Amino acid sequence: MFIHKEVITMYDNEIEVCSTTILNDDLIKQTKENMPNEEILKKISEFFKILGESTRIKIITILFQNEMCVCDIAAVMNMSQPAISQQLRVLKSANLVKYRKEGKSVFYSLSDDHVKQIFDQGMLHITE
Repeated sequence: MFIHKEVITMYDNEIEVCSTTILNDDLIKQTKENMPNEEILKKISEFFKILGESTRIKIITILFQNEMCVCDIAAVMNMSQPAISQQLRVLKSANLVKYRKEGKSVFYSLSDDHVKQIFDQGMLHITE
């Protein structure tokens, strides 16, 4: 099916829109059936919001290299330990980092390889 498109210029950005209302019912039905449910979409949205903060991205980048304690992460980032701890709490609640205790020290690392894969895909996307 051919749908005629027109180009609308808005603030020097071009947006293509359909100039007809002919719909492909089978395609629409199939797409709706394959969409994740609202709860999953909400969780994905929250996940990307967590990754959408530059301090947390920096912490993840640091943890790519080494398992580290809060005080070392704070030193690398020139930030206070409480500020780093707060961000680590958010990352931990999203299962992006894990920790282990050794005496009075707490060491953080990435939860699993998925975290690095997600980050690597983001880097690949923006550097293409």
